[in-house]
Amino acid sequence: MSSKRQVYSVAEVNRKARMVLESGIGELWVEGELSRVVMHSSGHWYFNLKDEQAVVACAMFRNDNARVVFKPKDGLKVQMLARPSLYEANGRYQLIASEMEEAGKGNLQEQFEKLKARLAAEGLFDEARKKPLPILPRKIGVVTSPTGAAIRDIITVLTRRFPNIQILLVPAKVQGAGAEQGIAKAIDYLNTRGDIDVMIVGRGGGSIEDLWNFNEEVVARAIARSAIPVISAVGHEIDFTIADFAADVRAPTPSAAAELAVREKSDLEDEIALCDRRLGQSLKSMEQELRLRLNRAAHSYVFREPDNLLRQYRQAVSSLKTRMGDLLKLDAQQKIQRFARTHDRIAHLLLSTVQQSHQQVDELGMLMQHRVERRIERDRQKLLQLRGQLRMLNPLAVLGRGYSLTRRPDGVLVRSAAEVKKGETIVTQLADGNLVSNITDKE
Repeated sequence: MSSKRQVYSVAEVNRKARMVLESGIGELWVEGELSRVVMHSSGHWYFNLKDEQAVVACAMFRNDNARVVFKPKDGLKVQMLARPSLYEANGRYQLIASEMEEAGKGNLQEQFEKLKARLAAEGLFDEARKKPLPILPRKIGVVTSPTGAAIRDIITVLTRRFPNIQILLVPAKVQGAGAEQGIAKAIDYLNTRGDIDVMIVGRGGGSIEDLWNFNEEVVARAIARSAIPVISAVGHEIDFTIADFAADVRAPTPSAAAELAVREKSDLEDEIALCDRRLGQSLKSMEQELRLRLNRAAHSYVFREPDNLLRQYRQAVSSLKTRMGDLLKLDAQQKIQRFARTHDRIAHLLLSTVQQSHQQVDELGMLMQHRVERRIERDRQKLLQLRGQLRMLNPLAVLGRGYSLTRRPDGVLVRSAAEVKKGETIVTQLADGNLVSNITDKE
């Protein structure tokens, strides 16, 4: 019987089990909480994924985890694309991950990118809109939770760097539903006070869900419209929010924001002391220079011979006065001569122009008279021509050649003997007069 058995080694069994798992189920998305995360020196990640009811061993190899944009840590809830497998060496069932993202981050990340792109297109993040931070603020406004670690870090850093700095905390809810409205109102309130030189807006680190209120549009627009420079300090160094892009300056942490807001008092004191020394040295050098100039002046010719110098200046002034009088007279004479020459030239030009104008008027008059006479002659010739044509067309002109016109008493022209009757009177028009006849007979 033993010769008919098919006996498998443990390695073969594990191999078959692995093949069944990998081919029978395939890749799928799974959600759970990370635990026992180990980042091996080889670059591979090993961890467990668990929920309330079960736990499964997982691995994510270097080529795949290089695309993950966050650092995995125990307690972080994630979603990952994985295929079930089995580690043949010890028979342990595991999931091999190829993609990983924070749970819920896929949808939130998409919202983040869309809002970021829209506000950027409006110019809300343009560098030209960024306001510079004041060199030495007197009062700093802080918008954050009054109970969080962020305010403690900010106060610690500010008071250490500048012990007598004034800090005004405007408490605001920084997480949960509606927190973004409170953050925006706190920013607007600080802008109404008139005594705030710079403000810090932020909170400590957390998941993307914890920080999401700082990704809301209402917060970004409140920061953008703020007349006070705003330092955004949300989360840790790797966390970026919409508020960071809208702010005038982005700080990686609340502590870093406090360092950006105010300089070390001791550094300022050192600079003031240095400026004081430089000013003292400059004043001393200036004093020495002025003293040297005064000594040179005291021994100069001006102070040794003031009367001679004054007499020389008087002579120079008198000479200049005489010379100026001569120049004024000469200038006046030259102007009178130029005026006379100009007057003569203008008079000559006017006379010449008038003479030419008279000549042109005479020539134009003669030309006009000649043209009028020619026009009258042409019109007279044309009139005679028309008169001749009219005579030729006149029907009475033929009467001179022996013809006559006969009319009835009513003036109607008689063209036929049939048109008159016996006893009627007719009028015959001849070239030199009319004949009145009575019809006695007709042939």
